[in-house]
Amino acid sequence: MRDVTLSYVMTPSYTFSRGAVRWLVPALALTLVGCGSWGRAGTSPAPQPGESISQVLDLNAAFRRIGRLTGGAPTPFVADVAVFAGPGDSSIAVVGVSLVNQNLSFERDGDVFVARYHIMLSAQPAAGGAPVVLNRDQSVRVSTFQETQRSEESVLFQEGLTLSPGVWKIAVQIGDPAPGRNSRAEAQYTVPRFGPGSLTAPALAYQVHPRSARSTPISVILNPRGTIAYGGDSAIAFVEAYALPGPRSVPVRLVVGRDSTVLVDSLRFAGGREVETAILRFAPDSLPLGELHLVLGPPPDTTVTTALISFSSNWVVTNFEDMLNLLRYFPPSPALDSLRKASAADRGRLWQAFWRSSDPNTATGNNEALDGYFRRVALANLRFRDEGVLGWRTDRGEVLIRLGEPDEVFDASPQSEGRLIRWGYTQYQLALYFVDETGFGRFRLTPSSRSELERVVALLSRREQ
Repeated sequence: MRDVTLSYVMTPSYTFSRGAVRWLVPALALTLVGCGSWGRAGTSPAPQPGESISQVLDLNAAFRRIGRLTGGAPTPFVADVAVFAGPGDSSIAVVGVSLVNQNLSFERDGDVFVARYHIMLSAQPAAGGAPVVLNRDQSVRVSTFQETQRSEESVLFQEGLTLSPGVWKIAVQIGDPAPGRNSRAEAQYTVPRFGPGSLTAPALAYQVHPRSARSTPISVILNPRGTIAYGGDSAIAFVEAYALPGPRSVPVRLVVGRDSTVLVDSLRFAGGREVETAILRFAPDSLPLGELHLVLGPPPDTTVTTALISFSSNWVVTNFEDMLNLLRYFPPSPALDSLRKASAADRGRLWQAFWRSSDPNTATGNNEALDGYFRRVALANLRFRDEGVLGWRTDRGEVLIRLGEPDEVFDASPQSEGRLIRWGYTQYQLALYFVDETGFGRFRLTPSSRSELERVVALLSRREQ
């Protein structure tokens, strides 16, 4: 579990720049007035058996496919909504929001760095009527500049909205204190009324503390992204049941693809309690990569929650062959070579070994080497779009990924004297030449430049060993 800063607004705010979330739940009970079960209005498109590498780093598209709210620039975020029963007949929609430090504006404040943001949650009844609106000003404090650059999930905000049963349009808006710098997303949800014998839909979480009464504060930390690290710790989903008259066993299936069941189990409730919680734990390394549907209940009375098993929540790759293809320019190592030869049964274990061996700083929750590599892959895709192939597969894309940004660029291609581009790398005393020999904008390394590139890459690989 990664380190995060936890922002809760119905209890005092807590900031942790170190410490795993799973150790913090007792101190971070989220006090909510009440809640209920929910269903997303409409249906999501059927999952596809694979994904195009060109979409690997399109996080918003991946999260939208599994039913999450996503906001783009200037303050990207991912959010999810879960609903639980509250006192009396009330229902509360719990909105969990996931952010990364890198997308916040930090300023030095004495010995620490502080980022401030404003968040607004709103719910508009589809049948008309007054909206429910909540505004909060939040701050994130970290001790080092390196922490301000974290690109993985590092801030969690969670709050509840008391809603009556019905269809609601729920919106999340996040922005810097500066006016006009807001990111927003909204979707339609159905909030049912919870009566005796009812169940919630499965909710993905990092931590769960069961409760025994509808008036008891809800002590959970939701997993807003719904991402589960392949080869990582066991994942958690939980279901609340209300006033069951007696013992009850509820079937639950884990389904991948269109309708491929990979696990069948049951959640067992003792009954006779106002609120009862059942927790499902499952190991992601025993399941295929990609979308995972948690199907609760017998047909046709089922509820479904979707998760995403991926190599990382920073670069959503859900196909093993795609991942190996994307790593073609990553520095070679025995761990990477073992990963390429791995059988299906060994992939989870060997991926963990590769992650550990390639991580330059095990004190942080992310792998800076892999994060930097995939940022360069994404940059190459954006920058070199006009050669008829994906940007990371062009020669200029390859050099950018392997060596980073050049110190100087000379581009004679728009001029009449020739279609030539020169990149210079001062620290390597290296000049690389790209030539468009066909006149169609496809720039290739000259043979001598290719040899020089391989020489420098080999030198860097020896230094890292």
